[in-house]
Amino acid sequence: MRNLLLTLSFLLIISFTRAQTATPNPRPLTLDEYNKALTYTIADLDKDTYVKFDNTYVLDRYENRKPYFITGGDGLKKRVDLYKLVAKQGMQEIGLMVFYTSETGKKYQALVPDFTADAKVWAKYFQDIDDINKVEKNFILKLSYVLSKEMAFQQYKVLNNGKDMKEEAATYGNDICFPGDEEITMSNGAKKLIKDVKSGDEVITVDPATNKSSVIKVKELTVHAAKNYAITELVLVSAKEEHTAAGLNINLNTKVLKATPNHPMLTKQGSFKIGEVAVGQQVLCLNEQKGKYETFTVLRKTEHAGGMQNVYNIEADGGSTLVLNGVMVMQK
Repeated sequence: MRNLLLTLSFLLIISFTRAQTATPNPRPLTLDEYNKALTYTIADLDKDTYVKFDNTYVLDRYENRKPYFITGGDGLKKRVDLYKLVAKQGMQEIGLMVFYTSETGKKYQALVPDFTADAKVWAKYFQDIDDINKVEKNFILKLSYVLSKEMAFQQYKVLNNGKDMKEEAATYGNDICFPGDEEITMSNGAKKLIKDVKSGDEVITVDPATNKSSVIKVKELTVHAAKNYAITELVLVSAKEEHTAAGLNINLNTKVLKATPNHPMLTKQGSFKIGEVAVGQQVLCLNEQKGKYETFTVLRKTEHAGGMQNVYNIEADGGSTLVLNGVMVMQK
């Protein structure tokens, strides 16, 4: 999960870079400036839109935007405010300050550097947001969502140790199955690791035509021998937005699903192998807040070597689907 969330933050870089290309920036943010800027605070996020510091820097409210209010699956509301960090000499934008306020009033801030910043600055930024994420659950996910909305977020390819796993996937086998830590939804609504499922267990299947669920029995759990399988990972989101006088309220729900690239998925756009599913396609998922199945959108897809492990598949006595990690998948 840590790598997943850090990966999401990498997706911000290309959009932020493009936002800066209109006026070349030959003066990158330095590490000293980065550390100093993190000490700057805004006294009143509702009123202070342009604040000077040390007669050298300015925090200027990004596009004069109102704050975001994000409510996650836990029902807790977070607030996110964005400010451009501007060097007064030359009035150059050298970073983007993020002020994040939790439901208890706890405040966190992060500074997204200009793309031209030194690698040490970027390393410090990624370490800082990872540290926040350890104490503020899903901070990076919410940060990624907000910046994607404001900066024309685009899919950005994530390197896996310098390898293109798409080209190497065939070396890891063609089995159609899931890692053992994926959770299947049981008939009583509980979750169980797929590796622990047994014959006779009752699980949920969903009718793709009606979105109605029913109970089926497991006939057999197939275990495939340990190999360094290629694993496709999807991050799916459902975001309901409501504009209010105070700002933009967002109900954000997320799902993460992992499977070998050949496993079949049914999307709104048709049936695909999970390795062929594209960003932007829609998949039926369980919204736990409502207790209903609804469409979630694929926000990100990556493929990587999963390491030596067994993978698993369920054969059931009926239905065409199963629900893993709250996501509807096709039976083999």
